[in-house]
Amino acid sequence: MKNITIAIDGFSSTGKSTLAKQLAKHLGYVYVDTGAMYRAITYFAMQIGYIDENFFDSTSLISSLKNITLHFEFNKELGFAEMYLNNTNVEVEIRSLKVSNFVSQVAEISEVRAKLVEQQKEMGANKGIVMDGRDIGTVVFPDAELKIFMTASPETRANRRYQELIQKGDVVSLEEVLQNVQKRDYIDTHRSDSPLKMATDAIEIDNSYLSKEDQFKLVLELVQEHLN
Repeated sequence: MKNITIAIDGFSSTGKSTLAKQLAKHLGYVYVDTGAMYRAITYFAMQIGYIDENFFDSTSLISSLKNITLHFEFNKELGFAEMYLNNTNVEVEIRSLKVSNFVSQVAEISEVRAKLVEQQKEMGANKGIVMDGRDIGTVVFPDAELKIFMTASPETRANRRYQELIQKGDVVSLEEVLQNVQKRDYIDTHRSDSPLKMATDAIEIDNSYLSKEDQFKLVLELVQEHLN
């Protein structure tokens, strides 16, 4: 059976990563969470002091990109690959709301995008990959055999994210999470370099009222059509 490239794009908190992990595991494909890569660079910028609520030294971050190494390591117990920043596991740290508040700003930087897109293209050179993000079907793999664009209402996405954060023990309010979702939507769709948009040949899925199981079945049918 031939291998294909599956590109999953969409707004924040639409469950892109969950779907991508399900597909990769079912198909025996490589899964790459590009959002984790941008989050890792954001976390690096926060740790160094390049970005906070009132300040963003993008020039220094760009100069430091040569000192940043990123890689994924598969965790058998979890069943997916975790993000490593300069050989340190940062999978937990990069999922915080603090990182979420700054990641879209960091992802706007053309030099950051160029560095990561180059790595992402290399990861998918041999196909057999499921990659999710914001510009996978438009920039990273414009020739992907299957492109999915996921969306849901901001309120639905904020509630999902809020529940995830609460379960992890984070102290946040639903209103705070909703504001973060709306802010990220605006930045992601209005940046000059590779803005979030649906590829012309992508299939849009609004999962506001879909269960994870129904969504997986729906997309798996689309995958099988391309494989056959």
